[in-house]
Amino acid sequence: MSWWNEQVVPRAIDLLLGTGEVHEQRARVCEGLFGEVLEIGFGSGLNAEHYPAGVERVLGVEPSDVAWHLAERKHLKAGGPPVVRAGLDGEALELAGASVDSALSTFTLCTIPNLESALSEVRRVLRPGGSFHFLEHGLSPDPGVARWQHRLTPVQRRVFAGCHLDRPIADSIEGSGLVVEELETFYLRAPIPATKVVGHLYVGRAVRP
Repeated sequence: MSWWNEQVVPRAIDLLLGTGEVHEQRARVCEGLFGEVLEIGFGSGLNAEHYPAGVERVLGVEPSDVAWHLAERKHLKAGGPPVVRAGLDGEALELAGASVDSALSTFTLCTIPNLESALSEVRRVLRPGGSFHFLEHGLSPDPGVARWQHRLTPVQRRVFAGCHLDRPIADSIEGSGLVVEELETFYLRAPIPATKVVGHLYVGRAVRP
């Protein structure tokens, strides 16, 4: 991992994705989480304040030591559910099959190199009937925006540690064998149209049959 990706990107994400509007969506997507919760791409712990009372423990998968230390220092408060670091790689989870009640991913599926493997792992470790909650940005249905997403993704990947602007998130989740039961797509509110390229969101919930 380069110095930029290791030291700068986690701090930038903590700032850019810790805004009030994004926290509104984090609160929405965390609703209904319960029991043993897997969070892939735990990052700096920006979801921690939104875990509902039914969450008993959070298993955070996060490759960045910088992000994990930010979480411990800034976002993990006393009184919340216990949070343990349960691995570094979302493509190869160190968990038994059918061992978690819920799973959570926020602004993570854009970056994982092998998305198919990561979603397969989420499905494997969820108990039957368990739900996968997701808040992600990805491919826009607007052809004009999508063209710019395809053009700019190579730059985005270099600057933001492999982040893709143009992944069809819902299709990928369905392709893993999870069943998408709730889905809303929209653009983040923003002062300039260009932010549509990075701000097309997928918010929803999928279930393991």
